[in-house]
Amino acid sequence: MKIERIELLHVAIPLVQSFRTSFGTMTTKDTFLLRVVTDTAEGWSEFAADPEPLYCSEFVVAAELVLADHLVPRVTPEVTAAEVAHRTEAIKGHKLAKAALETAILDAELRSYGMPIGTFLGATAERVPSGISVGIKNSIAQLLDDVEEHLADGYVRIKLKIEPGWDVEPVRAVRERFGDIPLQVDANTAYTLADADQLRKLDEFDLLLIEQPLDEDDLRGHALLAQRVRTPICLDESITSARDAATAIALAACRVINIKPARVGGYLEARRIHDVAVAHGIPVWCGGMLETGIGRGPNLALAALPGFVLPGDTSASRRWFAEDITEPFELEDGSIAVPTGPGIGVEPIPETLQRFTTATKVLYAKD
Repeated sequence: MKIERIELLHVAIPLVQSFRTSFGTMTTKDTFLLRVVTDTAEGWSEFAADPEPLYCSEFVVAAELVLADHLVPRVTPEVTAAEVAHRTEAIKGHKLAKAALETAILDAELRSYGMPIGTFLGATAERVPSGISVGIKNSIAQLLDDVEEHLADGYVRIKLKIEPGWDVEPVRAVRERFGDIPLQVDANTAYTLADADQLRKLDEFDLLLIEQPLDEDDLRGHALLAQRVRTPICLDESITSARDAATAIALAACRVINIKPARVGGYLEARRIHDVAVAHGIPVWCGGMLETGIGRGPNLALAALPGFVLPGDTSASRRWFAEDITEPFELEDGSIAVPTGPGIGVEPIPETLQRFTTATKVLYAKD
């Protein structure tokens, strides 16, 4: 596949409400899209990280630089999606930037074949159950109001963000108010092994899982914590490859894995992680990064693979945006339809994209 042009479009889209986690508060989705134009089709992708390196070491400005100076030159002028990881492996790290590049190329390639990404990945479902992530609130009363609204909307699983000082009591309040709903928590690395006694207090609430309680590089700590708590440990930030997944499983550091395609370098590696987990009887689910429709569409396709047996953070577009840059994804009977169009199945609405675009850079243009 011959690449003729690669563009980076910086976008800033207001969130309908602020979203607070243990590492910060977001009010705007401030990121960039990649547009890859080839001799047969064009493809789109979304960079999943934020303007600041708080969720992970990657951030928008750094990703723009590494793409322009180090990644794009390695895949132009001719490449296939399957070659991207090998072509860029000499560049250490930068998984989210690599994922954006691979996904845009994969989208163009699949569009040229007329093949949906779900078919390519091996999806077996037409719709996927949808959970929702609820941020840290100013009060328990506000938290309960938000959870009530999300349940009324039809979400089938609630995930609560937690941090030291906001853990047991919010979970207790939600459990007492709403009963036996599917409920889990996400710490985003906010705790240490010294907090094991506090985290063990969550066992009484029959949670689906505790997501990423300790530092991302602390597999040993997670394995020790897993021996001290009854609630299943789920790893998110710790898993950046199929090899990481195999190691974590071998160490008994987790009983569940959250797969975010952007975090692991793209959908090809995400599928490998799925396959490793399935081979070891480990359930997986698809996490989210407050994506626009460009990122949400292919995530839904991934979540339709057979090993994704837990509801993911694949919420409806209006959960985050009053107006998305694609046609919105809608929640119906607790689930969302997997896109069936070629490639990632969605594309930006030109007028809407233009309104939210703050800058455009050409990273490559054929001579």
